[in-house]
Amino acid sequence: MKSKDDRLLEIKNILENSTVPVSGTELAKTFQVSRQVIVQDIGLLRAQNIDILSTQRGYCMNHSNRYKRIFKVYHHDDEIVEEMNSIVDLGAKIDDVFIEHRIYGKIICEMNIKSRKDVEKFMENIYNSVSTPLKNITNNYHFHTISAEDEETLDQVETMLEEKNLLVKE
Repeated sequence: MKSKDDRLLEIKNILENSTVPVSGTELAKTFQVSRQVIVQDIGLLRAQNIDILSTQRGYCMNHSNRYKRIFKVYHHDDEIVEEMNSIVDLGAKIDDVFIEHRIYGKIICEMNIKSRKDVEKFMENIYNSVSTPLKNITNNYHFHTISAEDEETLDQVETMLEEKNLLVKE
C-alpha cells in the first residue's frame, strides 16, 4: 500500500494529465481506499493551493488562467435565479458560495455554475430537497467567488450586481 504522500502525488498527476473529470469512486478503486479517503486527499491537495474543481462527473484540475473576484451579496430566495443567470450571461462563472458564520466561521460550497442550464439544474436540486440555500443561515448575506477570462467581465458583473441592488458595499 502506498504512503499518503505518494497517493497525493499520484492523484495530482492523474488529475493534471486527464482530459476529463475523474470520479472519486474511480480514484478510490485505483488506490484501494474508501471514497471518503479520496475526499480527504482532495482537501489536502487544495490546502496546498492546488486548484482542483469538483464537478458532477468527478474531479479535474483548473487549467485556466482565469481572473477571480469575491462579491458580497444580499438577496431573497426569489432573486437567486436572476442573480445567477445575470452572472453567467456576462460570461462569468460562479465558482462557489460561502458565508461567514459568527460561530462556525467560513462555510463554503463549490458551485461551478457557468451556464443557464447549470443554474436550472441547481435550482431543481434546491426545489427537490429539504435543504435551503446557504445564504438563509446568515439572513440572506453571502459571498460568491466569481471567475472570468478577463478583469473587464468581472467589472461588468460588479456593475450589474450594483445596478440590481444585490451588491453589499462594506
